[in-house]
Amino acid sequence: MTAIAITHVAFEDAGLLQPVLAERGIALRTCPAWAIPDEAEYADLVILLGGPISVNDAADYPFLRREIDLARTRIAMGRPTIGICLGAQIMACAIGGTVGSGPAKEIGWAPVELTAAGRASALEALDGIPVLHWHGEVCHLPPQIPSLAATAACATQAFAPGPRALALQFHAEAGAQGIEPWLVGHTLEIAATSGIGVTGLRADTARHGLRLETAARAMFHRWLAETGVGA
Repeated sequence: MTAIAITHVAFEDAGLLQPVLAERGIALRTCPAWAIPDEAEYADLVILLGGPISVNDAADYPFLRREIDLARTRIAMGRPTIGICLGAQIMACAIGGTVGSGPAKEIGWAPVELTAAGRASALEALDGIPVLHWHGEVCHLPPQIPSLAATAACATQAFAPGPRALALQFHAEAGAQGIEPWLVGHTLEIAATSGIGVTGLRADTARHGLRLETAARAMFHRWLAETGVGA
């Protein structure tokens, strides 16, 4: 089996999803969003990853339209698809939702509150676990799609846009390792956002990262098993 991870910036990669996939016998191929191969439509799994642009920026970044079309096709065909952060917003647009500015930026570590539907899903493993947030926009879903998790600033932190699709506004793929490229790549945003700083983000990652890794690995394994992806 083969998974394709679609990236927007190199340092927002599949993270701990890669070893989870390897344990399930799934080979991971990574490609940039502006060079998506045709076989992505039929891959065993597609992962739409994060990035610092908005899904509403298709006039400047026309490859976003291709990603929305790809997500729409895969969701409609029931092909396993995961969206993280920007990837989740792409999936929201693919099912007729919208994305707009949230009441405040969420950058840093904090738990999400699972809804009843979330507690009945693979996200149960994340109950009470701080996760990494890094977004300023939020998803507004069609009424038939329930939220699986929320925070005070974001009512839709996770949702299932289809029976074999999962969208996460937060970064469950992030763990204790690899925060330094984020701190460099997002340096301007960190400096422009009050209440956060490089030192604090680094310390919080060291404090919470390993716990998230354990919980997120369990969550991804359960979702992949329920979706029929891998051993």
